[in-house]
Amino acid sequence: MDQIKQFIDFIRKHGVVGLAIGFIMGGAVSKLVAALVNDLINPFIGLIIGNPEGLKAASFKIGNSTFLYGDFLANMIDFVIIAAVVFFVFKGIGLDKLDKKD
Repeated sequence: MDQIKQFIDFIRKHGVVGLAIGFIMGGAVSKLVAALVNDLINPFIGLIIGNPEGLKAASFKIGNSTFLYGDFLANMIDFVIIAAVVFFVFKGIGLDKLDKKD
């Protein structure tokens, strides 16, 4: 019984629960957020910037090189949305209180 208590203390002290929740939630919402960004946000931004193919196709050329800045921006939007969802779910459920404070 003492080993179980030590194991639980180890998990709480080192924030393993928070790390695991963040990892699982990030993976779980990744496809949903990618669909949101690719199917709704990118085409809308494409309309605003005048690119009918959407944000991912936005680019500029210098010489023979093509810089796909739209793809980078789309991936950055994906990241920000996933990070926000994980943060608010983590805080909303109250899992941040499981970690033991030093």
